[in-house]
Amino acid sequence: MYFSFASKDKGSCNVSTCKFIRFPLNSYTFHALIRFFTPQFSKKRTIFHLSILICHWSKLRLCISLPRKLSISTKDYKRMKKHLIAWGILSTMFMANTFAQKDIDRPIMGWSSWNTYHVNISEELIKQQADALIKHGLKEAGYNYINIDDGFFGHRDETGKMHPHPDRFPNGMKVVSDYIHSLGLKAGIYSDAGDNTCGSIYDNDANGVGSGLYGHEQQDMDLYLKEWNYDFIKIDYCGGRELGLDEEKRYSTICQAIANTGRTDVSINICRWAFPGTWAKRLARSWRISPDIRPRWNSVKGIIEKNLYLSAYATDGHYNDMDMLEIGRGLKPNEEEVHFGMWCIMSSPLLIGCDMNTIPDFSLKLLKNKELIALNQDVLGLQAHVVQHENESYVLVKDIERKRGLTRAVALYNPSDQPCDFIVPFETLELGGNVKVRDLIKQKDLGKMKEEIRQTVQPHSVMICKMEAEKRLEPVSYEAEWAYLPCYDDLGKKSKPIVYVPASDCSGRMKISRLGGREENFAEWSEVYSEKGGNYEMTIFYSCDKNRKLEVSVNGTKTVLKDLNSNNEVKSVTIPVSLKQGYNTVRMGNNFGWAPDIDRFTVSRQ
Repeated sequence: MYFSFASKDKGSCNVSTCKFIRFPLNSYTFHALIRFFTPQFSKKRTIFHLSILICHWSKLRLCISLPRKLSISTKDYKRMKKHLIAWGILSTMFMANTFAQKDIDRPIMGWSSWNTYHVNISEELIKQQADALIKHGLKEAGYNYINIDDGFFGHRDETGKMHPHPDRFPNGMKVVSDYIHSLGLKAGIYSDAGDNTCGSIYDNDANGVGSGLYGHEQQDMDLYLKEWNYDFIKIDYCGGRELGLDEEKRYSTICQAIANTGRTDVSINICRWAFPGTWAKRLARSWRISPDIRPRWNSVKGIIEKNLYLSAYATDGHYNDMDMLEIGRGLKPNEEEVHFGMWCIMSSPLLIGCDMNTIPDFSLKLLKNKELIALNQDVLGLQAHVVQHENESYVLVKDIERKRGLTRAVALYNPSDQPCDFIVPFETLELGGNVKVRDLIKQKDLGKMKEEIRQTVQPHSVMICKMEAEKRLEPVSYEAEWAYLPCYDDLGKKSKPIVYVPASDCSGRMKISRLGGREENFAEWSEVYSEKGGNYEMTIFYSCDKNRKLEVSVNGTKTVLKDLNSNNEVKSVTIPVSLKQGYNTVRMGNNFGWAPDIDRFTVSRQ
């Protein structure tokens, strides 16, 4: 929505005679406008007379005429002020409704049975855990799912219908979901993409044999989601792997069966233990990116490492799942802070995995840290990405509250066995002026800082901050590892797949390799930002061992760079580009051969 102000020294204004000044209507401009109509201005008996000339609702544009300094009576002023405020309230409500329509699903929060109990579950146990979640105040903190994992299966009858385990769930599964719902919570359930479940393979649970979805997709989805009324389903792949099934085809078939139930509110989790591919986003709310978690530091550290360079795929209410939480299961306090803090800032689902009846006080307090939870449940739904990687330390950042705003979340992460001294220039975080810093784990203000933050972080520890700056800087550098790769997956089945790989001579110590070879195997940066637009120089840092071609597209305008050869060293090439105001899309690839490996690119205004 926009205002167009027309000004004239005397008399009334109309569209044909007035000069228009156009600016966006948002919360800041609206409040600035209201401030013009405060008592101190009425004392001067001088006011801007406002009248609506034309309202183009189809384009969300509003034009208003504005003569300069027209003296009016106090009575007229009060009448006009009342109408203006009424109009302002209505337009604010309109804008709020518009923004609400763009709301996205947040990462789910709740409790799941697998980490502590595996297949050894029962109706009584599930109800006890749900009660404990309520008792500990975790529902109020946002945890609202109770998910039943493997272990509820009994047998299939002659029609193929699944019946729950007669001893573990003697009253059936609908009774359990009804109980969970009666507490104001949502209920989750489990299955496998193949014919046998993981519990049948790794826990020798014979009841899991033949209990998977293979051959029973629609029958089971109708039962679990319609008759039993569950709201979430985790779909494992142990049986699918044993059958050698294609992941995309298999999960597509299952998700079609879910759609056929008519339920549009079911949260789907693809549990393939590695990033499955970009196709997962159109099917599921979340997807696992790693093997099963364990209550050990190396497991937590390894999962974080797996997710460091997957931020491009966590968008629009769909998330990289770092697995269930091991908080309260034996990790050291600082390691639990890393575990929970990094899951939060990386927007992973938060599913508690411990016995809720015996959870330690420290762990419970951490799980209820509302400031960390706010990062996870932020309206933008972004995953933090790496902006600085030195030695074994990492700095991650993401926007919160508003894109390109003045407030960002930052993690100083030290997974090493030695203390790490961080020096992070604020310009690396795109923050300018004085920066107000708050430690979200300790829930303590650290005051205002200039130019940089210096902090020593102990081994196996993290410092997670909320930073509020005076201004936001225009970005100048874009790392290869931030790019969206439509052909990327981590399944290990492809020959010479496109990959993010470590490279000590690159700026972020990472690069993209095996780019190109076909049209769809490109790298894309969809948020290359320019404050004003205009002509820029783009410098691309690359490496290769023989002559290669690179095709660079900026908002659809292509530049072809031939015969690039760096003898496997990082070199650069500069090209002129035109950027529009706001976000721009940059693609790199080679439709008919291998492109060079990409380190990063920079943009600088000419």
